[in-house]
Amino acid sequence: MRVALVDAGGANIGSVRYALERLGVDATLTADAAVIRAADRVILPGVSTAATVMGRLREQGLVEVLRQLEQPLLGVCVGMQLLFEHSEEDDTPCLGLLPGRVARLTPAPGIRVPHMGWNTLGAQRDSRLTAGLDGGHAYFVHSYAAPVGADCLMSSEHGRSFAAVVQRGRVAGAQFHPERSGDIGARLIRNFIETGLQ
Repeated sequence: MRVALVDAGGANIGSVRYALERLGVDATLTADAAVIRAADRVILPGVSTAATVMGRLREQGLVEVLRQLEQPLLGVCVGMQLLFEHSEEDDTPCLGLLPGRVARLTPAPGIRVPHMGWNTLGAQRDSRLTAGLDGGHAYFVHSYAAPVGADCLMSSEHGRSFAAVVQRGRVAGAQFHPERSGDIGARLIRNFIETGLQ
């Protein structure tokens, strides 16, 4: 199983790689288009702003590579947000692999932004990717979120409902950090590696 971890910058790359190693997966950290195209699974992590990560992908010539991939792709945190058409964060055009726009969470009494900490995952529809995750708790750090639309597998709540896990065909994303979410995060990664989003 060849797993490519896209080197798009961000502080969580090392911890994502370690989470994969704990599952016995030796992922290749790379910005090489040929290595990404040859992988069986591709993971796009990101801890930064949408504009920063999209800029890095453009500089590396990876935007069209990711858009044209035929193998399963999993975006994590900002990597998930970039799967959509647009992000309000710095008014950023994204990869456009999923329809919709990512919007800023709204502060309110008792609702702090960024949303930081553990939150509950609720199933919107069944999927092999999210098997065993319903009702579990995952760790989030984000100020922007995707809507609960037709591609939403799991949602969570922070002032409003937002998409916690999404999937359309070969493209999926997790807004939470699986590498920091204990058994629930490990289960998501294992499901992705083993099922290939089938």
